[in-house]
Amino acid sequence: MNITIASTSQRGSRATNQDQTGEVIGQRSACFVVCDGIAGLPGGEVAARIARDAILAQFDGEQHLDAQSIRRYVTGANAAIRRRQREDATLAKMGTTLVSLFIDRDYSLAYWAHAGDSRLYLFRRGYLSEVTTDHSLVQQMKDAGFSTQGINGNLLYFALGLDEARDASYSDVLQLEDGDVFLLCTDGFWHSFTEAELEQSLHMVNSPNEWIALMDRARQNENNSDNYSAIAVWVGSPQETTLMHSFPDAGRFMPSKRG
Repeated sequence: MNITIASTSQRGSRATNQDQTGEVIGQRSACFVVCDGIAGLPGGEVAARIARDAILAQFDGEQHLDAQSIRRYVTGANAAIRRRQREDATLAKMGTTLVSLFIDRDYSLAYWAHAGDSRLYLFRRGYLSEVTTDHSLVQQMKDAGFSTQGINGNLLYFALGLDEARDASYSDVLQLEDGDVFLLCTDGFWHSFTEAELEQSLHMVNSPNEWIALMDRARQNENNSDNYSAIAVWVGSPQETTLMHSFPDAGRFMPSKRG
């Protein structure tokens, strides 16, 4: 199974970038990780780096996908953060979001895990098929049918390092189709786009590099201060099924004309 990827990680207008991204692409399986250190508390960037490194260090791309091993990778990352918290009192409250994708290249299977409000989007035949559910107060209130007006969208009820007893959320195993596209991203990235805009931008490009570059340019034109990071993962040949031949409603992604 052919896998092509592209990524971006930018600090925006903040002094530092607390996001971490990484991947391992082996002969039999692949792993992709995006973490966003929780701002406002010391050590967010440390927690993000620990989580990313712990998962990638455990992952073996020469072995087939194993859902139980993936759970151990994620719980192991959480445990590594908690150990560092106990070792250094200045980092006692550090935490990080996580979104991770695992692909079995031989059997065309995918599985993902997440904690916090970093997201995974799945596009099938060019259109949004599935998205993770945020571990946030806003999402809880939406699910319960309450208004979220005036609620701080950054309030999380779970992230790695914040709760030793709770586990991340895990998907069922998904049978992949040729042309499936995944987007793993932090809230600083997905806050900038509607789901319709993500679909629209995907229809305009021929490669993950083009897609990330297109969204990066649109994101940089906005006055957003947060760090933002994303990994685009293309399975097979998405351009054969997603590329459109006209560009209605694509104005945000088209260069402006100067008179």
